[in-house]
Amino acid sequence: MEKDWEKLIDNLTKEGILRSPKVIKAMRSVSRAKFLPEDMQSYCAADTPLPIGFGQTVSAPHSFSIAAELGETWLQ
Repeated sequence: MEKDWEKLIDNLTKEGILRSPKVIKAMRSVSRAKFLPEDMQSYCAADTPLPIGFGQTVSAPHSFSIAAELGETWLQ
């Protein structure tokens, strides 16, 4: 699971979605699995929204990455 998460981060970096060293470090430090119900954790590296219960979803990693990169830009 962690290996898949690292591969996803590498792919998002290669695609230019992840650019900031701070955002990349944060993404590597906290796996998406921590925000998923136990039965969904094996899908943490899927680049798609995933259900977290009560009709809600956790964002796709590429969407979160874009938002985090924008936030990093605004903080500079």
